[in-house]
Amino acid sequence: MKRSRRYQEAAGKFDKQQQLGPVEAIETVLNTASAKFDETIEAHIKLGVDGRHADQQVRGAVVLPNGTGKSVRVLVFAKGDKAKEAEAAGADFVGAEELVQKIQKENWFDFDVVVATPDMMGVVGRLGRVLGPKGLMPNPKSGTVTMNLTQAIADIKAGKVEYRLDKTNIIHVTFGKASFGAEKLAENYRTLIGAIIKAKPAAAKGQYIRSLTFSSTMGPGVKVNPSRAEE
Repeated sequence: MKRSRRYQEAAGKFDKQQQLGPVEAIETVLNTASAKFDETIEAHIKLGVDGRHADQQVRGAVVLPNGTGKSVRVLVFAKGDKAKEAEAAGADFVGAEELVQKIQKENWFDFDVVVATPDMMGVVGRLGRVLGPKGLMPNPKSGTVTMNLTQAIADIKAGKVEYRLDKTNIIHVTFGKASFGAEKLAENYRTLIGAIIKAKPAAAKGQYIRSLTFSSTMGPGVKVNPSRAEE
């Protein structure tokens, strides 16, 4: 792959094979984040599990102490009093069957997170084929299928991020913006990695965190020593 001059210059600022501690890695990523916009900072975590087995799935959500730096649009599937609760809590879109139709017929996806009350999951289930691949399907494990809509919406707006394994047993998740600075990013990272470690399946054997890399939106990956992941 041919890389841009900016990428090549950023990659030349550090030893790409060296494994750093998390704080040093964050500082290195910030030193390479040279785009004209506020780059998102990402973690890519390969776990020693086999996500093909139900008892080795790793999925959940956590509220980052310093937020994500993103404005999140929340869609809520609810009816009656619960719909009113969602509106009062600050949901961007609230509805039921009419939203299903809008998504199906108009290919409408002007939202970032979907929340639903349990009684609406039969309706939302009709969207499984379109919401699932986009990672938008509500799920009890991530707190997006709930009767406590006020708390769910507040958490999402405050900086809640969802983490889940992909097909290669890697978790890709953002934990802030370059403008946050190293200290706030480190706080967010510690909260994130703590939640992922706490979610370790009982069936997981051997080394849990196999590899860990940080990067900015446009920058190169910086390797973190897996044995120092909790620092």
